[in-house]
Amino acid sequence: MRLVIFGLSVSSSWGNGHAALWRGLLGALLRDGHRATFFERDVPYYADHRDLTALPDGGELVLYPDWEVVLPHARRALAEADVGMVTSYCPDGIAAARLVLDSGAPVRCFYDLDTPVTLAQLAAGTPVGYLPPEGLGGFDLVLSYTGGGALDALRERLGAQRVAPLYGSVDPDVHRPVPAAEHYNAALSYLGTYAADRQAALERLFVEPARRRPELRFVIGGALYPESFPWARNIWFVRHLPPAEHPAFYCSSAITLNVTRASMAAMGWCPSGRLFEAAACGTPILSDRWDGIEAFFAPGREIILADDTTEALAALEAAPSELAAIARRARERTLDEHTAGRRARELAAALETASQPSASVEA
Repeated sequence: MRLVIFGLSVSSSWGNGHAALWRGLLGALLRDGHRATFFERDVPYYADHRDLTALPDGGELVLYPDWEVVLPHARRALAEADVGMVTSYCPDGIAAARLVLDSGAPVRCFYDLDTPVTLAQLAAGTPVGYLPPEGLGGFDLVLSYTGGGALDALRERLGAQRVAPLYGSVDPDVHRPVPAAEHYNAALSYLGTYAADRQAALERLFVEPARRRPELRFVIGGALYPESFPWARNIWFVRHLPPAEHPAFYCSSAITLNVTRASMAAMGWCPSGRLFEAAACGTPILSDRWDGIEAFFAPGREIILADDTTEALAALEAAPSELAAIARRARERTLDEHTAGRRARELAAALETASQPSASVEA
């Protein structure tokens, strides 16, 4: 199967969660014998933090300066494609969607990696720069990083005819247990790009526990944090970590925190790739709570959930043996159910089903 994808980024993991997902997913697809071309607009903020310049054998990364320049190449690629795909936050999403929909690709697919954000913007009457004005009804398959009610909303509000979830995943060759690094040592760590709609939960589950436990070391890694962030004396900050550093970051933490964006948490069924990364590294995870999380990890057995500061502090006081058992079970489940290889096979099956006009995709 040959895929042509128009996306946000695979070349730079700075300030976005798309790149890590695509690296794992494309790597698995290519190992399975598929071929892929990924079109990415070459923007300065990703170019300045680029940590990948080429895809593995069977893959092509096309970095382009503007849509008109790359259009002939894109047309040629689609003429030979089995699948044409556009993703959320693609800078040229509307033009790329039109090109894909007008192409002869047997399967025309839209993959929304940000479905709750998309739906929230629509509800607020805010233009969504990557969505075709007519909605998603013209695509043969609409994939969503978020499951549950998001799938119904894609049908009802955007006219999607055939929908399926394609959740986040992890490449266990990249994210695995490694020796701890002293400069990342933490009683509690958090890895994520700053987002205003995560801030309230981050303050409850990370900042306030740090204030109440000044003798412990807390570490944040990420990008775009404002000067106004409520730092404490025992919170250390690590500016943007490339994926190669993620295992050492996680493995240096007694516990690591997952915080979900508010719009995603409200919709549920929205596992962050960070959850699977940390679990694959064998690090105990403390997370905010959202509907559907038990479909990915068993609360209390494979993951610790907290709604407030008191519950977060209780996690910090858990016995090391208890935390180790939770981490071990989460890693085992991740390697069984949440790898990039598993998701690549799910994607290939969904695309194959979508190529059969009379078939339907189970949501």
